[in-house]
Parts: sequence; C-alpha cells; structure tokens
Amino acid sequence: MKETNFVVEVEGVSFAYRQQTVLEDIHMRIPAGSFLGLCGPNGSGKSTLIKLLLGLNRPVDGQVKLFGTSVKSFKNWSKIGFVSQKANSFNSGFPATVFEVVSMGLYGKVGLFRFLTKKHKEKVKEAIKQVDMQDFMYANIGELSGGQQQRVFIARALVSDPELLILDEPTVGVDAKSVSNFYTMLRDLNTNKGITLILVTHDIGAMTDYVTDVACLNKCLHFHGNKSDFEENQEEMLSAMYGHDVSMIEHNHDHHHHDHHHDHDHVRGEVR
Repeated sequence: MKETNFVVEVEGVSFAYRQQTVLEDIHMRIPAGSFLGLCGPNGSGKSTLIKLLLGLNRPVDGQVKLFGTSVKSFKNWSKIGFVSQKANSFNSGFPATVFEVVSMGLYGKVGLFRFLTKKHKEKVKEAIKQVDMQDFMYANIGELSGGQQQRVFIARALVSDPELLILDEPTVGVDAKSVSNFYTMLRDLNTNKGITLILVTHDIGAMTDYVTDVACLNKCLHFHGNKSDFEENQEEMLSAMYGHDVSMIEHNHDHHHHDHHHDHDHVRGEVR
C-alpha cells in the first residue's frame, strides 16, 4: 500500500501569547494534493497556526514539519506560496502592471536587479493565465477590482511553482459572484495542477462546495477530516466550536442575496 505523503504535519503544537493560550495540543496532518478549508471564529488561532506553518512563530510545545522536515531547519521556501488577506488592499495609485506584480514572485529565484529572461517572462505569463487574468496583463494593479487583484497575488505566488499554497481570508471584500469564480479557480489549481491548498475562511457555507477536507479550530482542533464527514455532523460541530447554536444556511449557488434573521449564527460570510 502506498505511503501517504504529508505536506504539513503539526504534532502536539501549543502556542501562548503573553501567558494567554492561543492554540492547545493541535495534531494535524495534511496530505499532498488535498484542499483544506480551515475555519473558526475571530480570535480562534487560525492566523497563529498559519504563522507557525510559515516559521514566523515557534510553538511553545510540539513541532511543525513541512514536506517531512522540521520547520526549524526547513530551507526550501519556494515550495510554499502565501497570499495574505491584506494583499488586495492595494494603493490604487501604485504604478505597477499585473505583469510586474506577478514577476515579483520570481525575485527569490532570479535576484532583485537581474533582468527577466525570456523563460522567466513565459513563466510570468503562464501564471497570469492560470488565474484567468491574461486580458489584464499590462493593466495597472490599482485599477482592478478586489477579486481581480487577489487573483494577481495568487499568480505572484504561483510563479515560483509552489507545491503548497496558503491563502489567509482571500475573499474579504470580494463580491459573492467573484467569490464563487475564485473558489472554482482554486479547485482547478488543486485538481489540475495538484497543488495542495490551505484556505483560511469564515465562509463555511460556500467553502464546502469546493474543498476536499475541513478543519475547525477554536484554540483546540474541534474537527479535521474529509468534507463528507464534516457535512454529516456540521451543525453539532460548529455549535461546539462557537459555543452556542449555529444554523447552517443551505448554500445558494446562484449567489442571490437573502436577508436572514439573526437568532443564531448563520455560518456563511463572517461569523461574529
């Protein structure tokens, strides 16, 4: 039987900030080729976990491994692409084209002041095509919508051929129709390119249409498993995680907006 290849292994990880426990005894293994949706309320430790995966913070207990190597000694960072929530709050006057922004993703490989070779330029164009932004290649980044800008930042992450792509709340401020197209694009990167994805999101209802696996975090890991297991038990799971009743709204594929009464948390969009 083929041994499972894990891109990320989190082994008994805890983290505290100013004596306050943020993450407690997290065990999580993410297989190569999966698309994980990581959800949880504000302050649940999602961003802290991402910082631990990226080696920006060190756990108090336990260890994180990337591609089988402890994050402490991991060197091959070009295997990992990261797109932050802040990526799309771009200064509208910033004088850079889509092509230039995406080519910034190669600087680690080619050096900041070296001219891009023909081969590098082809890579940049290919990454832009992967996110379906080829019609905007020479447009100014500041003139694009939030959803379009976010695609450009994904292209910038893709240009160095990462095997793992981590996206932290990438759809904040992006309209519903664009969100649906955006998730479809991510699923295609996962299925067609075989890139392992970790998507940090509040948008649990929409996410489950696209991901292969779900993790629910609120200081502890309340659930980590495949999408169908999550969907079978999601209301109890989310109620346990949020600490009160949660009602799931059936995800609405045509993305018309509905108003809902707020007796419970409706776990779609941002949960407060």
